[in-house]
Amino acid sequence: MAIEVRIPTILRSYTGGAKVVEGAGDTLGDLLTDLDSRHAGLRGRLVTEAGVLHRFVNVYVNDEDVRFLGALDAKLSDGDSVTILPAVAGGAFGFAAAAAISSHSAAAAAISSHTAAISSHRAATAVAAR
Repeated sequence: MAIEVRIPTILRSYTGGAKVVEGAGDTLGDLLTDLDSRHAGLRGRLVTEAGVLHRFVNVYVNDEDVRFLGALDAKLSDGDSVTILPAVAGGAFGFAAAAAISSHSAAAAAISSHTAAISSHRAATAVAAR
């Protein structure tokens, strides 16, 4: 069973730069597992540790949003076309930032440390201004 998968630019580093790859699977979840066996790390950018699609990723099977087709349980057939698109609207973090931060605990720690430093500085400035 061959299923064509269109890969967005932000994820092409996992596919060696390929815009389109082929995979197999009876469901979207099976397809992503199959793709991950050949393009390590790809599934982790699309599926959370809880086993659901990341909210900032849109996936379509033959132009139908998989959230209305059963998400990872969406049935696939030979010849289907799957398109992966990062969400483009809203929020402080885009697809790339959220993916990068979630995979790097050091980045999250640095952000937390920076936020604490700003709070301390503001508190000290407020006391000095009195």
